[in-house]
Amino acid sequence: MKDIVPIKTESDYDEVLREIEALWEAPEGSREANRLEVLVTLVEAYEAKHDPIDPPDPIEAIKFRIEQGELSPQDLEKYIGNSGRVSEVLDRKRPLTLAMIRRLHQELGIPAEVLIQ
Repeated sequence: MKDIVPIKTESDYDEVLREIEALWEAPEGSREANRLEVLVTLVEAYEAKHDPIDPPDPIEAIKFRIEQGELSPQDLEKYIGNSGRVSEVLDRKRPLTLAMIRRLHQELGIPAEVLIQ
């Protein structure tokens, strides 16, 4: 096995991805599995630096949670306020307040850092 070195180029990245694929079924606890874990960490670091993913938009995160949890906008009334206020928030006509953010985070599990943006 060759030494593990930092990923500096797209070519290095592609090479490490091929090695990860080859090691994917390595038995847990084996030398190969340990190498796989280190390589995956390197790839994650490279991707975070070169292809960062922006956090989701707060309203899109709320809509996703509605869809995912099979909720309706009416279900949001206990977190946001009356139906008019829910509509205004979902239509981006009214910003989320700190109280709304806290309730949405605590009750629906939407990360606060996403809602605060």
